[in-house]
Amino acid sequence: MKILNILLSAFRALQRNKMRSFLTMLGIIIGVAAVIAMLAIGQGAEYSVKQQISSLGTNVLIVFPGSQQQGGVRTGAGTMTTLTEEDAAAIQKECPAVAFVSPGARSGGQVIAGNLNWGTSIEGGSADYLEIRKWTIEYGEFFSDQDVKAASKVCVLGRTVADNLFPEGSPVGQNIRIRNVPFRVIGVLAKKGQNAMGQDQDDVILAPYTTVLRRLSHFPYLRQILISATSSSNINAAQAQITELLRMRHKIAQYDSDDFTIRNQTDLAATATATTEILTILLASIASVSLLVGGIGIMNIMLVSVTERTREIGIRMSVGARGRDILTQFLIEALVLSLLGGILGILLGVAGSSAISNLAKWPTIITAFSIVLSFGFSIAIGIFFGFYPARKAAMLNPIDALRYE
Repeated sequence: MKILNILLSAFRALQRNKMRSFLTMLGIIIGVAAVIAMLAIGQGAEYSVKQQISSLGTNVLIVFPGSQQQGGVRTGAGTMTTLTEEDAAAIQKECPAVAFVSPGARSGGQVIAGNLNWGTSIEGGSADYLEIRKWTIEYGEFFSDQDVKAASKVCVLGRTVADNLFPEGSPVGQNIRIRNVPFRVIGVLAKKGQNAMGQDQDDVILAPYTTVLRRLSHFPYLRQILISATSSSNINAAQAQITELLRMRHKIAQYDSDDFTIRNQTDLAATATATTEILTILLASIASVSLLVGGIGIMNIMLVSVTERTREIGIRMSVGARGRDILTQFLIEALVLSLLGGILGILLGVAGSSAISNLAKWPTIITAFSIVLSFGFSIAIGIFFGFYPARKAAMLNPIDALRYE
């Protein structure tokens, strides 16, 4: 019953100064809303990056040529010409943790279809390319192993290329020219969107890698080898097997550096996730400053309240109220301010996150953790910054308090 009386007394004290109480809560409201919104933006960015990396394919490893070193000068990754078709075939045959392999070639140039043209990149791959990248054909078909062996002049268009070269009809069965080499379009890829670097994955033409090597780039070495491990748990095993095999095939001595580089999807995801986590922590830390400011506002108002109500405190003590009763009352007043501010802040934060997502087209994810964290922080702020004014009120001498004017 005593606690109920203290609660009622605390609420009455806050109601006497509604505007002041609301302005005091405003710091907590803004702080909680900012923390929720910033965490939602950070979580949304992390989810977006993970989705973009997963669009690379399933259990993917990419083998790149290494770097040259001449006279102490290293020319950078990808400058050596060490990867061959035979390397790709050996990986497929001799690495049990590998499921699919697609040798990679690349070229670029202006593509012409009728009176329209479009500058894009031409990617060469094997018939397993779609399986590795987890890409699908929207309509038409993909090239076969026979097309790869015969270096057939067939190709599959990305959605962006198809829309720009054939805006009014289906490109399947039509002919295009790439560097004056005629190609027959046999399919169109399903839309995939941007990758983690913001590049349009649909602005591409896929063709057999043998065709790209022999008819477009005239370069005998592979630019990369795309590989899919048998499962996510076998990625590291596949990487070790590939490393051992290529070192043996390239006759690399025990203590010499590799003349190739292997990157796996797990490493890319870990790097990108670490970056977005740092961003999330930074945004949440900045937003937390608002909560601290709100806590200082609560302490300031409670100190003013203690000063204004000194005589009231003296009367309460003279009729039997103990110091802990006064402490509890003022602590509850501070806690009520932070609780109400936290609840309103959560509502504002959720609404703000939704507005950001709808207006800025930025993905936001509101988690239970962010709500509990910000709400718990607001309660802790109320208790921490409310304790000193409450203790000051409880320590007042009743006689001095009664004499206070």
